[in-house]
Amino acid sequence: MARRGRRSGITTLVAIHSTALGPAVGGCRFKPYATLEDAVGDVLRLSEAMTAKCAVAGLAFGGGKSVIAAEPGRVLSPAERRDVLLDHADLVADFGGTYLAGPDVGTGPADMLVLREVSAFAFCTPEAAGGTGSSSGPTAVGVLAALRAATGGADLTGRRVVISGYGSVGAHLAASLQAAGADVVVSDVDPAKRAEAEKSGLTWAEPEKALTLTADVVIPAAVGGVLSPETVARLDTPLVVGPANNQLTDDAVADELAARGILWVPDYVASAGGILYTLSREAEGLDHEAALARVETIGQTVTDLLSAAKANATTPLHEAAALAERRLTSGAEPRTPWPPVPRTAA
Repeated sequence: MARRGRRSGITTLVAIHSTALGPAVGGCRFKPYATLEDAVGDVLRLSEAMTAKCAVAGLAFGGGKSVIAAEPGRVLSPAERRDVLLDHADLVADFGGTYLAGPDVGTGPADMLVLREVSAFAFCTPEAAGGTGSSSGPTAVGVLAALRAATGGADLTGRRVVISGYGSVGAHLAASLQAAGADVVVSDVDPAKRAEAEKSGLTWAEPEKALTLTADVVIPAAVGGVLSPETVARLDTPLVVGPANNQLTDDAVADELAARGILWVPDYVASAGGILYTLSREAEGLDHEAALARVETIGQTVTDLLSAAKANATTPLHEAAALAERRLTSGAEPRTPWPPVPRTAA
C-alpha cells in the first residue's frame, strides 16, 4: 500500500509479503528514490527477504517492509521530518498489527518512538522509553557468528578482512575483528568517516574498490545489489559474509560465486541477529543474555546449511531457501505475540 502523506505530501509505502508465521515485521527505510517505481521495487524485494530471514531464524513472524520515499535533493527540517514520520505512522496503524515497523536505513530508535505516538506497531524504541534501542550490536554479533561458522572457527589473527560500509553495524564489526587480531580494511561512501576509521587504527579503502580487494573475508555492510556477475568475476576472496540486505543482483549469482569457489553465506541468514535479539526481548520478554544466546544460534544455522549444501551438491542459498519454505509450509498456526509481553531486566 502506498499513500501520499496528508501532512508532508511525501509518499510512504508498506509491503507485506507473508503472515504465514505471524505478523509481518521489517524495517522502515527512509531514503530518496529517483522514481516511485524504484521505491516500490525496493519495498517489495526487502519484504520478501524479511519473510526468508524470519523463517530461517525460527521466528514466529512474517516478512514485511516499509519505505518513506524522500524527494531527491530535498532537505527536511526537524519539523518536516516529524510530519513525514507521523504520516507513515498513520499508514502503519491502518494495518492493525499485521505489520510491525522497526529501524532501517535512514531511521533509528528515536524515529520509532515517533511512530509509537500514533500506534503500538513499532519496535526498537530507545532504551529510555522501554525499548531495546539500536539493533546494530546484535546484528554484528550474528554476522560474527556466521563468519566463525563459515571459517570453522579459524583464528583470524593476521587475516585480511574488508568491510564495505562503515555505518553502525560495520563499525561494530570492525572493532570486534580488530580485537580478534584481524587486519581490518574499511570503506564507506561517506568520506567523512575516513578520519574516524583511521583514528581507530583501521585501513581505509575507496568504496569503488573495496569489494574486489584481495582479502580473506569480504563483508558487504552497506547497500544491496553489490554482487553482480561483473563484480563476482573480480572478487579476490574465498568468503563473503555480511549484513547488507539483498546483496545479489539475481539469485543466479549464487551459482556463479560457487563456480568460482567463493563461499557466500546468504545475507538474510547472516543479518538476522538484530531482528532475533529485538523480538526475543520485546515480543517474548527474554533478558539480554538469553536474547544474545539466541543470536549466537546463527552460527549453528550456517553450519547446518553449509553441510547440507555440501551433501546435496547445491549452494547455501538453495538450502536456506528450502529451509524457509519448509517452515513456511509446516502447517503450524501463526502466533501473534504483539503487543509485547513485559521484558525481564537486562
